[in-house]
Amino acid sequence: MPTLPDVSVQLYSVREPLSRDFNGTLGRLAGIGLTQVEPYALLDNAKHLKSGLAANNLSAPTAHQALDIGNLEEIFHIAAELGIGTVIHPFTPADRWRTPSDVQRIADMLSQAAAVATAHGVRVAYHNHDWELSTTIAGRPVLEVLTDVIDPTILLELDTYWAGTAGQDIPALLNRLGDRVIALHLKDGPLNGNVSEQLPLGQGDLPVNEIISAATALEVPVLEFDYYEGDIFEGIAASYAYATGTLGAQR
Repeated sequence: MPTLPDVSVQLYSVREPLSRDFNGTLGRLAGIGLTQVEPYALLDNAKHLKSGLAANNLSAPTAHQALDIGNLEEIFHIAAELGIGTVIHPFTPADRWRTPSDVQRIADMLSQAAAVATAHGVRVAYHNHDWELSTTIAGRPVLEVLTDVIDPTILLELDTYWAGTAGQDIPALLNRLGDRVIALHLKDGPLNGNVSEQLPLGQGDLPVNEIISAATALEVPVLEFDYYEGDIFEGIAASYAYATGTLGAQR
């Protein structure tokens, strides 16, 4: 049976509760048993994170933050201050992935960010949606084209659900990407094109065990829901139970 490192949760999953009660929402996640979270919009949420993480005995090994908006020194200073080891660029829109020159511009942006991050002891990674894996150049998904031209120090967080939505064989994709993938977004659901029908881990169409086995350089498995029709905390708790039970994640 594959095993997982200690799991995290992407705070975008609880964006609505966070907007009402940031610290209380972190407390509810800690109550489920989680010890790690993955913040989004790091700059916007920095003040709340500085107090909320410590108050709820949570750490944030990774965080999402757009890296093409300037303020790079501020971004990585805050990341280092919060103990965040990897800042992940959450997406570049689909219309910017059409040509090799487009891909090179994205690579240059990530390299510029990584040069600043290194001075703060922080790494840079990229997170995909479906279009980076459904758009191709010379028959290859553009995410793989990107890995050819970015510095090896720039890493990947593979969103497994979006990869499946794009029609990818996810374990095979992970085998091709190799040790560039140090984080996974783990979520589930029917791969029927309706992305609003997401489900707790282990209840949908994704081959979760095979995915974990193929992620040989995995450091941070991250639970996430972009959408969930039920109680979001119950959904996260179900995913966490599956991760710590069936997948044997650390507690």
